[in-house]
Amino acid sequence: METVLVREYRADLLECVHSGHIAIVGENGNLKGYAGDPEFVSFTRSAAKPLQAIPGVRGGIVEHYGFTPAEVALMTASHRGESYHVAALESISSKIGIDEQQMICATSYPLDYSSRENAIRGAGKRKFYHNCAGKHMGILSYSKLKGLPLEEYSQPEQTVQREIIDTIAYMAGVAPDSIGLGTDGCGLPVFALPLTALATAYLKLANPDLIADEATRKAVTTITTAMNAYPEMVSGSGRLDSILLEDDNIIAKGGFKGVYCFGLRRERLGIAFKILDGSEEEWGLIVQGIFNQIGYSQKNTMEKLRNAFSGVIYNDGGTRVGHADTEFKLNFIK
Repeated sequence: METVLVREYRADLLECVHSGHIAIVGENGNLKGYAGDPEFVSFTRSAAKPLQAIPGVRGGIVEHYGFTPAEVALMTASHRGESYHVAALESISSKIGIDEQQMICATSYPLDYSSRENAIRGAGKRKFYHNCAGKHMGILSYSKLKGLPLEEYSQPEQTVQREIIDTIAYMAGVAPDSIGLGTDGCGLPVFALPLTALATAYLKLANPDLIADEATRKAVTTITTAMNAYPEMVSGSGRLDSILLEDDNIIAKGGFKGVYCFGLRRERLGIAFKILDGSEEEWGLIVQGIFNQIGYSQKNTMEKLRNAFSGVIYNDGGTRVGHADTEFKLNFIK
């Protein structure tokens, strides 16, 4: 059964209730805390991107094409189409010799407001503006390195896609055939996993020493080091992913329709949650609620979160009109 995560009030009257589920796992993979149903099965959406990058990095794309850490970080991104995102995508494209038109994702306008205005006034929509373009270019680069037909790179049965599924299963501690498959908004396969399995994968992303396979461990270290070094590449200016990744104790990535995952290095915890109505506005509040209840000690990170996600609701003119409060209480398992 789901539990209430956040309540929103306007003029002190209850306006919205956001329910969902939270799972927290420890370094032995056991459940350490939860709210709602920790075994709830959720599509990963973009929270899978750091995991989807593992096969290519493990297979040698960084060395073969000379990708920079910033470009590696972009392969895990839901980018906002800011100028530095597009410049990195154009660099990747040049290095691998693959044009943006070879990606199956749709043309788009940037998600970043000012970048979107510039695009509307300028060249219009581009595939490089799609927030999943980095993931696509990473998979295309690995497919090209392996000599596979590029027009098949999005098919679930393609060699690289099968390697991605097997890698996600390995990181999450589940059988590959237990993973549900769908099609993501960008056209690539998307994966359905219990929240405990997603949390386990993020535990290992944050703590690669828990990964037995050496090649996978090295690839994860390369990917997560890049994410922490270039947090703005993973999301964009002022976004939750970027704020959390500025803390070198955290690996974090959100996905569409309310799924969010992060791993903590010192605490050796993996955490995943799902907002059932698919909202993302409450992510920052829920992360703060989790941090408060587990006693997270990084004061600088907590201050950044409070400043960015205060819970105060403003109207379009900047007038305070309401507030949002977290309500869940984590159940801890000794």
